[in-house]
This record gives sequence, C-alpha cells and structure tokens, in this order.
Amino acid sequence: MRSIVLSSGGPTGFRQRLNHLIWRLIQVLPDRSFVSLKFFSIGGRFPNLDAPRNFTDKVQVRKLYDRDPRFPVMVDKHAVKKFVRERVGEDYVIGTLWVGRDLSEVDWTTIRLPVVVKPTHGSGQGVFLEKQADIKTLLESDLPDKWLETRHYRHNREWAYGEFEPKLIIEEMLQGATDAPDDYRFFVFSGKVRLIAVRLRRKGVSYEAFFSPDGIRLDLQTGYRTPASGDVELPASLARMIRVAEQVACDTDFVRVDLYALEDRVFVGELTLYPGGGFPGCVPDAWDRKLGDMWDLRARPPARR
Repeated sequence: MRSIVLSSGGPTGFRQRLNHLIWRLIQVLPDRSFVSLKFFSIGGRFPNLDAPRNFTDKVQVRKLYDRDPRFPVMVDKHAVKKFVRERVGEDYVIGTLWVGRDLSEVDWTTIRLPVVVKPTHGSGQGVFLEKQADIKTLLESDLPDKWLETRHYRHNREWAYGEFEPKLIIEEMLQGATDAPDDYRFFVFSGKVRLIAVRLRRKGVSYEAFFSPDGIRLDLQTGYRTPASGDVELPASLARMIRVAEQVACDTDFVRVDLYALEDRVFVGELTLYPGGGFPGCVPDAWDRKLGDMWDLRARPPARR
C-alpha cells in the first residue's frame, strides 16, 4: 500500500515546524485574520484583501467572500465527476468503483486492482492499492477514519470544502510510464488557458515545469519543487487538453483544471479553486501580479469602515 505523495513544498526544518506551531495557535481566529497571518508567516507580507492585484491576494479574497453555489460541487472529488461529464462527456471522467463512508461495506471481490482510495473533501491524502495485501493493511489502519474526521476546509479557510459530507472514493488507477502519470495543470481565466504547470514524479522526486498555452517552455519556478532539467515534452494531445480545460471552466472567472494524458486518452483529475491555499509559492513569484491581472475577480470584499 503506497501513500499518495503530493508535496506541498515550502520551508523545511525549524522554519517549517515553527510555521505549523503558529498555524495551530491562530486556528481560533476569524477567517480574515487567520488567512492574513498565515500568509505573512509564509511570504513575509500581508495580503492586500481590500484592493487585491496579485493572484495570491485574489485567492484569499475568493476564499473569504466568494460563495458561488457551484464551488462545493467542483471541489468534491465525487460530485465533480457529474459536473465534468455534463461539460465534456464520459470519456474524460476517471472511473469510480465505489463511494461511501465505511470501507468494510465494500465487496472487494468486485474491485479490480490497482486502485486509488482517497477522501472526497481533502487534498494530498490517499493510498494506492496494488495487491490484495494492501487492502488488508488499509482496512486494519485508522487512515480512513482520520481522513473523514479531518476538517480540511479549516486548514486554509477554503469554504467550499466544508459544504458537503465527506466520503471515501475508490477510483481506477491511471498508470503512466512512471509510478504515477504526469500531472498537467491548466490555469484558466474567464474561459481561456493562460499558463500550464507540469508536475512530474521521477524516483520519488517531484519536479515542475511551466509552459505558455502554445507550448513554449517558460523560465519560471516556484522554488517549492525542483525545476525539471532538460527537455520536457508536452503530450501530442495538448490542443485537445486545452479545449477540455476551457470547456470545463468556460463560465468561471478562474479555475485550475488538472488533466492527465495517457496514450490517446485525456482525463480530468480535479478542479482546483484555491491552488496551494493561495499562499506565496502557489505560483511563481515572477508571475503573481501577471496572473492577477488576468483574473477578473468576481468576488469583492466589503467596504472597510
């Protein structure tokens, strides 16, 4: 049984431990105060919540003030499948084998391995089940209960994640040439792809690369992952992936559409409304303002008195 490893990057060692202590201490604060202090602890500045210009500032404003009723559906890893199916069709949806709250109710004789098991309301949690022994290990662990008990939306004050009942989902595992397929992340603003981030995993190390929509490699990095060295080839289905991403996100001011490309197939992994919680490092610093300028933010903070 392998855990899904989704590196969040960020400071390491003492700085990381100190930050986690600070975040626990400020959990009791109201949302606006919490996101401001957490933002400062990571980036050394406070976000501009009253007149946001940067991408990172606008994510904070979305978290605090945008209550689009579609958002809970878009971030629910089960409900979003229907959303995607209605926009681009069944062929782009990763197969669901079971969804519920108690894995002991699963008829495992009907589950063809390998599969992914994960919570529908979280991020960076889950396991790969590749052999029968992995099922036994998972059922004997307390991981599923911990996933369901986690109030993920409180960690970064991401409202939408707290608006639906947490469940567990078993999905077909997509298998690429490596231990996991490459992850293509399309930043879509008002229905147009403006930036592509590629996440690759090789021998346990997470790499990143950035491209323009026309496939040109950009000299960008977040500093949270190792820049991919050498040539990084975009899939032959890039134009198709862009069309899918734009169709899925056609009527949203911003959403990141995460896609996988396997041979002649394209799959929607998930929709991300609050990349990295919108904290510094979630996008390259060099493009924080540029991406912010691309975002015609619908949400507006209330006037300060």
